[in-house]
Amino acid sequence: MAAGTNRKISAASARAHTRRNKQSSTPKLPSGIFGKILAVLLVGILAWAYRAVQPPPPKICGSPDGPPVTASRIKLRDGRHLAYKENGVSKDVAKHKIIFFHPFDACRHDAVIPLALSPGLTEELGIYVVSFDRPGYGESDPHPKRTVKSLALDIEELADQLGLGSKFYVIGYSMGGEMTWGCLKYIPHRLAGVTLLTPVINYWWPGFPANLSIEAYNQQLPQDQWALRVAHYAPWLIDWWMTQKLFPSSSVASHKPEILSAQDKEIAARISQRRIYAAEVRQQGVHESIIRDMKVAFGSWEFDPMDLENPFPNKEGSVHLWQGDEDGLVPVMLQRYIAKRLPWIHYHELPGSGHLFPSIDGMCDTIIKAMLTGE
Repeated sequence: MAAGTNRKISAASARAHTRRNKQSSTPKLPSGIFGKILAVLLVGILAWAYRAVQPPPPKICGSPDGPPVTASRIKLRDGRHLAYKENGVSKDVAKHKIIFFHPFDACRHDAVIPLALSPGLTEELGIYVVSFDRPGYGESDPHPKRTVKSLALDIEELADQLGLGSKFYVIGYSMGGEMTWGCLKYIPHRLAGVTLLTPVINYWWPGFPANLSIEAYNQQLPQDQWALRVAHYAPWLIDWWMTQKLFPSSSVASHKPEILSAQDKEIAARISQRRIYAAEVRQQGVHESIIRDMKVAFGSWEFDPMDLENPFPNKEGSVHLWQGDEDGLVPVMLQRYIAKRLPWIHYHELPGSGHLFPSIDGMCDTIIKAMLTGE
């Protein structure tokens, strides 16, 4: 019987054979799989980012999940509702009919003019004032396509439905100034007189010299500079920016006291009881109220206020602009420039006053007399 043959295998050959076996047992990924994985991840990130910047739907008043309707409202031509509140004497006997535009993060109840106006003057001059919730605020329906022009046309329709006549007065306070400028542009023929109370400035109006607007812009808190920058250059991102918690957003929206002057702080402590309606202001959601306000006010306007013409060339009415020189929200240097460019505006600068000067005792009487009687 033949003996079996014994083969000797070197250690190196054994290790090489083992490596070949291990390599052949490792599965190979299909060509281009890493690119596909990255593409899927990118699509997922973009989808998440898109959802993050989309605002939630508003809680419209009167809808099943929305707040109740308690205010008087008109129905506009496009089907939206506008909530309003009447003050002063009856419009049927009124000699002067005024529409008041409330400031940022406020509502129809925050109408400082009729609240602070002395009853005696109201009766003497026969003053009727209607305040209203701007779209998305309080109980007025949101308007996703809101512009400065659409706001002015809302005003005209409100006046017509309330029967205020062919001409009426308008007063815009702070962010309400955007509507006042819009009225001067789009419905000047309906105006009997105009008053702007420390109207908010859009730093990107072309009529401002670049060095002046930059200087005024840099006076704002860094977090406010960023909020305004996002509202102007990336409005699609402002809904996320104003609600995220990673970085500080608008100090105005968060009511930071450091933006107030010494006089403002004293006034704010005194009038805080007026804010009993604060919860109503944003009840339909911040996105269609204060955030939409920022998009319109600091976006790209269809016109430059510095190009406006005098609506009262025959002095049948007047335009007044009031500004405190210690206003921490609206730079006085820009209001001075507007008054210089538009000499037909009666400019009133108040030394030592801030943003809340209309609530100084007796100030509303002074403001109203200037517009209605020229005193």
